[in-house]
Amino acid sequence: MTCLDTLQVRKKLCVAGVSYDYYALDLACQKLGLDIASVPFVYRILLENLLRNEDGLHVKLPDIERFAACVSGGDSCEVNFMPARVMMQDFTGVPALVDLASMRDFVKAQGKDPSIINPRIPVDLVVDHSLQVDFSGTEGALAENVALEMSRNLERYQFLKWSQQAFRNLRVVPPGTGICHQVNLEYLAKVVWNHQGVLYPDTLIGTDSHTTMINGISVLGWGVGGIEAEAAMLGQPIVMSVPEVVGFEILGALKEGVTATDMVLTITEILRSRKVVGKFVEFYGEGLKNLSAYDRATVANMAPEYGATCGFFPFDQSTLDYLYVTGRDREYLDVVEQYMRTQGLWCDNCEVSYSEKLTLNLEDILPVVAGPKRPQDKLFLAQIPNSLPVSTFGEDSHLPVKNGDVVVAAITSCTNTSNPYVMVAAGIVARKARKLGLKTKPWVKTSLTPGSQVVAEYLKISGLQDDLNLLGFNIVGYGCATCIGNSGPLSKEIEECVQSNNLLVASVLSGNRNFEGRIHPSVKANFLASPPLVVIFSLSGTVLIDVTKDPICEDAQGKPVYMQDLWPTTEEIAEIVNKFISRDMFVRKYSDVFLGDAIWQRVESKGDVTYSWSAESTYVQLPPYFTEAETKQKNIEGNALKCNSARVLMLLGDSITTDHISPAGNIAAESPAGKFLLQSGVKEGDFNSYGSRRGNHNVMIRGTFANIRIKNEMLSGVEGGFTRHYPSQEVLPIFDAAM
Repeated sequence: MTCLDTLQVRKKLCVAGVSYDYYALDLACQKLGLDIASVPFVYRILLENLLRNEDGLHVKLPDIERFAACVSGGDSCEVNFMPARVMMQDFTGVPALVDLASMRDFVKAQGKDPSIINPRIPVDLVVDHSLQVDFSGTEGALAENVALEMSRNLERYQFLKWSQQAFRNLRVVPPGTGICHQVNLEYLAKVVWNHQGVLYPDTLIGTDSHTTMINGISVLGWGVGGIEAEAAMLGQPIVMSVPEVVGFEILGALKEGVTATDMVLTITEILRSRKVVGKFVEFYGEGLKNLSAYDRATVANMAPEYGATCGFFPFDQSTLDYLYVTGRDREYLDVVEQYMRTQGLWCDNCEVSYSEKLTLNLEDILPVVAGPKRPQDKLFLAQIPNSLPVSTFGEDSHLPVKNGDVVVAAITSCTNTSNPYVMVAAGIVARKARKLGLKTKPWVKTSLTPGSQVVAEYLKISGLQDDLNLLGFNIVGYGCATCIGNSGPLSKEIEECVQSNNLLVASVLSGNRNFEGRIHPSVKANFLASPPLVVIFSLSGTVLIDVTKDPICEDAQGKPVYMQDLWPTTEEIAEIVNKFISRDMFVRKYSDVFLGDAIWQRVESKGDVTYSWSAESTYVQLPPYFTEAETKQKNIEGNALKCNSARVLMLLGDSITTDHISPAGNIAAESPAGKFLLQSGVKEGDFNSYGSRRGNHNVMIRGTFANIRIKNEMLSGVEGGFTRHYPSQEVLPIFDAAM
């Protein structure tokens, strides 16, 4: 693409004797009547995007001028945003690639060259959503879970292997590497791109809502739907209304004993109540100097939970330090620093104008969790017991599990495993518990799924993994796992007890979402907590105590043990982080990031320029959309599209999430999708998950609104994907009624 550069702002930047081109924001602002110092950083990045992509088609000079007027307080406007790249995870990425593969079939059927169908911008797909925690608490759990993952998903992985070889501009990060957002932070993100000698900010869209995590290191990005991602991959812009920018001032520093998790859950509650949906949030203030890039990434991760399009942290020395520690090349970082400073994208005592401002003093934050069913429902630790409408009074003491018991304790999710300070804190709690001879309660399913192999490395060499192992927090895989509902089965005894006694049991996890039915179908109460708190609750085995003052358990001598006996100091955490986390660790672990293990390397691809579809596959099917679209177009040409006798399918209340619309977890045998799979010869034990079967449109449409906790207000006292069919009045599954 040739940039028209009507404003003539393309300039030269020389770094270490090498000359680069860039589109100068200070000069552009001068010509557009903007004071660059007062323009929010996210707007500066959007302005550069418009300047560089002025092609006379998608972006014209009047578009740039309208944007400048909007930034100055004028009328809202739309812009065409051209992201530098796209990132996908496998649950959402496979159906997108299935669409591209089907396009190749269609082009071939028209007698044209199918190889013309390719992403036009770089695309990275990270396989991280398929791992399930079938085995946990043992040394061999990792190998057993990986073997099951590969056997369950072989058809999908064969398709991904073909895609990687067939499509230009596509890279696949194999399973077992980590979580896409953490891999993005630690390796994929460039912050500044150099394309054919032109420097520009790294930006992206992703097919996962938590793509926002990358804003923690000053890369503007957010999650989109699959159709938008496919359009961007094929060179089309993301059409968006220019969001308002809410300035969130950070003051002070976190107190002793308070974690980044406590901070993000507090911020989530604040911003959710301020209704920032559809807005950019930009963090600023003197308190930023007290937040590492790890802490900032944790806050940026949960932008979907607080409702914003993104939560952006401007670039500063902490960001640059993070890029160096995580293995980025020193010479490249010199270019990054000079570009960011030259472009006014380096934040240092900035005076920016925002449409709205909020303030938070970090010193006011206390340890918290969120739950039991929404991430914005912050609870102080003393409030947790009263958050559940249950007690253990009068219960059968012989039951293996009771109301309020914790049956899942998972250190999981990129939200927290990307932050070594909270991970080391969890390890220290385990170490102190080990010294006291403590054990996790037998009814608690414990697991640890890091977001990258770097985490496993520093936990191992510091000796903390040994301490975690003795409490059952063995590494069971590298991926999203429990955070996205792949928590695996409870023990048969526990499951039967919960079901037969209608118990309200809990999970405690270091994830970012806790919607009803997400973590495990039988676990109705789910609490988001920091990794060290996950360990604490695995020792207590219940959420019906106040861990701030009640004993969490007893030691081998029967002496009560309190949380303060186990909680690490800031100094203890920093000592281990500084001693055991190094730049070399990141360089080594990411040196062969696209290679995969021996099992992945043995996976064979199917097909050549076009994919070899199998009619027997229940994972990957050629969708009929092109054929159907062609037929429908012929049918409606010359006729007005009419809609007669339409009926209400569902009447829904508030807090409806993507989990409710298209669940990614367990497939019930009696559901439309389950019945389809059974009829296709798939055994119930081989159903896998809704997310894993999104490459098959027949399963995906049957899974729409199939969440077991969704409540259709057309039905009284009924949970799940059902509706009342009209005019028959019959209660039917959503799919059956719709079809």
